[in-house]
Amino acid sequence: MPQIFPKRANLLPTLTAVGGLGGGLFVIFFIWYYFSPSYTDVGYAPVQPVEYSHRLHAGQLGMKCQYCHNWVEEAAHANVPPTQTCMNCHSQIRTESVKLVPVRSSWATGQSIPWVKIHQLPDYARFAHNVHVANGVGCESCHGRIDQMDVVQLAQPLSMGWCLQCHREPEKHIRPQSEITTMGYVQPPDYIARNLERIRTEGIQPPTDCSACHY
Repeated sequence: MPQIFPKRANLLPTLTAVGGLGGGLFVIFFIWYYFSPSYTDVGYAPVQPVEYSHRLHAGQLGMKCQYCHNWVEEAAHANVPPTQTCMNCHSQIRTESVKLVPVRSSWATGQSIPWVKIHQLPDYARFAHNVHVANGVGCESCHGRIDQMDVVQLAQPLSMGWCLQCHREPEKHIRPQSEITTMGYVQPPDYIARNLERIRTEGIQPPTDCSACHY
């Protein structure tokens, strides 16, 4: 009895299995990367009500982070500066600038400037800003080179996996307290040994259990 299908048809099950496996791996990789915060969130730079340039203020003028964000070392939540902080300078500098109309209006009416929040965490995640700063986590580590940004954008994914990388190996990420706000800080050659000694003497123990960050 003659064969209905040619011999090459025997390859179909193998090709189907290989294609299915390859397609499955492609879908997994596609979702893993393109649905992750590294792709969907990093680079988020919303339009703000005032064109405030960190490149100018923190970069060219050399203003310290703590001048505007004066609670970063003390409070669990870093503060957005009140209008008075802006007016400390701009009551005398660029007093007629059109770009600063929202600032002057806020100062006159007492209504806060509606800044758009960029660095956001889910409601079920707990993060204490002061704890991280006190233990050697620099501003740049999470916020990127803020001194080079005309428009602030999200520089890191702020995902659970990203946080755990630092919590599991803090010696690779912490820096001296005197360098917390330094932008472009370069670690010395022996920084791992130094940080391990600091971790030992100061008892720095970043938690990795679920209850540390989740309610």
